[in-house]
Amino acid sequence: MSHVAIVTGASSGIGAAYARRLAADGRDLIVVARRAERLEALASDLHADYGVAVTAVPADLGDLDDLRRLCGTVEEAEPDLLVNDAGLAHYMPFAELPADRARELVDVNVLAPVLLSRSVLPGMLDRGRGSIVNVASLLAFSGTMAAPHMPVRAVYAATKSFLVTFSQILAAEVRDTGVRVQVVCPGMVRSEFHSRQGLDVSNVPRMEPDLVVTASLADLDAGVVTSVPGLADPASLARLDAAARELLSASRSTGLPERYGPDGL
Repeated sequence: MSHVAIVTGASSGIGAAYARRLAADGRDLIVVARRAERLEALASDLHADYGVAVTAVPADLGDLDDLRRLCGTVEEAEPDLLVNDAGLAHYMPFAELPADRARELVDVNVLAPVLLSRSVLPGMLDRGRGSIVNVASLLAFSGTMAAPHMPVRAVYAATKSFLVTFSQILAAEVRDTGVRVQVVCPGMVRSEFHSRQGLDVSNVPRMEPDLVVTASLADLDAGVVTSVPGLADPASLARLDAAARELLSASRSTGLPERYGPDGL
């Protein structure tokens, strides 16, 4: 039985925390990131600390050739867990966002998780077991929020909203097959993510990456599809789902409601 886990974005932050936790649980690993030197050091440390086999695969998920090669690697590995953690932000006003950076955001945050999930899912379904975890962000739900403390995030937040919808619908598709799909939506996390954007958040309360992983894996065991580690009241998600169902009820309308005119015509 395969006990291989694949973690992208594993060289730091949440990805590294997943890799360490999974190694401590006795799983062999394939760890993926752009920074080869840090990735090799992580692989060596995890093997030394936990005695598991760790394969480091340096790859730029914004490079289509690298992504294609990685998809072949993960398919051949027949993993029982895929963690899509790699991500970019490129916070800036949309009109100032260079086209190549906009493409990179979509490629890394959307295309890579989709193609990697597509690579592993058929095998998981054939074996009747496996899990896919996509790491999104609470900014996925921030579309209507315009506040000075929020980053300028049109493309980034939209990619994370995609991951939420993709994961939720895919989870419903594979229900009762033995395969689980989860999307994790952390808030502020202590990592290099914001410093790489040139942002100083040292005075902002942040969750430790290992706590995000603890919540995610506990929710995965419990069958929770949308995991929000910092949320005290899970009923908030139920209310959000109810509002979404109410909005979708408009899809069966054949005419306009009264608010558009005296007769709704």
